[in-house]
Amino acid sequence: MQTPPLKHHPNPMSNATEHRCPVIELRQYTLRPGQRDTLITLFDREFVETQETVGMQVLGQFRDLDDADRLVWLRGFKGMAARAAALAAFYGGPVWQAHRDAANATMLDSDNVLLLRPASANMPMPIETWRRGAPPAGALLALVCPLSTAPDARFVASFMHTWLPLLARHRGTLAGCCVTEPAANTFPSLPVREGEPVLVALARFEAPEGCERVAAELRASHDRLDRIGTATGARLVAPPQVLRLAPTPRSRF
Repeated sequence: MQTPPLKHHPNPMSNATEHRCPVIELRQYTLRPGQRDTLITLFDREFVETQETVGMQVLGQFRDLDDADRLVWLRGFKGMAARAAALAAFYGGPVWQAHRDAANATMLDSDNVLLLRPASANMPMPIETWRRGAPPAGALLALVCPLSTAPDARFVASFMHTWLPLLARHRGTLAGCCVTEPAANTFPSLPVREGEPVLVALARFEAPEGCERVAAELRASHDRLDRIGTATGARLVAPPQVLRLAPTPRSRF
């Protein structure tokens, strides 16, 4: 069964894009109770420019609005080899060495990491153009869909046919769509969740209320995503994770 064409919404696959960050990490940290603001202060002061200086982009860091002890952040790389070099330079460098004990003391778990790539070479990724400086506002929604197999172009197109109208109804805009990067982890000192095919969709909302409504709708029913899987060969293996996120003071968002 073919997916009908999108109507009244821009086609996210239409314009060729050269991605600045063809490799992206989505990192979720579970923190010790009451320690999130301590880590955010340290992170925003010490770990932003110092990571970017060695060749990565800190795309955004966020409070989880539904979990007071979770910090979520994204960083991007020019490729897998560049990722290995940048991580070695940062974690072997003086800034991390000086502050790692303080950072690690706030954390219970830092291994919930998805290694991703843009869902298509033609998929626009607005997160790559975010700029730091303006006061943070609004909210980001991240939808993490665990799948039975790696999503192909047909799955992504079918997903977008469902995703874009949902965002439009609640004044949200597409901020990116990624799938699992299948390459081996080039920096094994930092574990990632390997062998877990996912699709991760990101949406930006100027008003947090719109983000809340979309999150509630997604949590109430994910049967539409199940239908996409039935039609395209991939299927959900667990309910999607829905994250409502608010930017920290120095997030690019």
